[in-house]
Amino acid sequence: MEARLNLFGNAVVGKFLKHIIAADKSISGSGLPAATQELVKLRASQINGCGYCTDMHSKDALHAGETTTRLNLVAAWREATVFTEAERAALELAEQGTRIADAAGGVSDEVWANAAKYYDEDQLAALVSLVALINAFNRVNVMVQLPAGDYKVGQFD
Repeated sequence: MEARLNLFGNAVVGKFLKHIIAADKSISGSGLPAATQELVKLRASQINGCGYCTDMHSKDALHAGETTTRLNLVAAWREATVFTEAERAALELAEQGTRIADAAGGVSDEVWANAAKYYDEDQLAALVSLVALINAFNRVNVMVQLPAGDYKVGQFD
């Protein structure tokens, strides 16, 4: 399988990706736990069917010390006992934020209030930004059919 567009060689998309990668830097220094960030990126990528991002974020999370059990259960987080209540709130916010078109009204007040029990305003801002950002990456990769499986941890550092 070959991508429809060379994301790493096209000047227009390269410039776009440079800007959204820069946006990611503001999230990483937000106080939102790194493990939560990877879980959210992985879950949104699964929902969007982005194989490239699913591959990337599962490998990055493993490299950062995440367990295979937790990574294997991200798609079934509601039934899993391995996530904290804060992580569960973040995953639910990520799901509703990713599936905006599927839910009348977008993210429910109940889901927002639950997340606000565990995260301060800056962390909530980081969660909102992270969900928007990973959805942007997912959409680019899915549209160009970027193949999954060859990502190496740290290859974009």
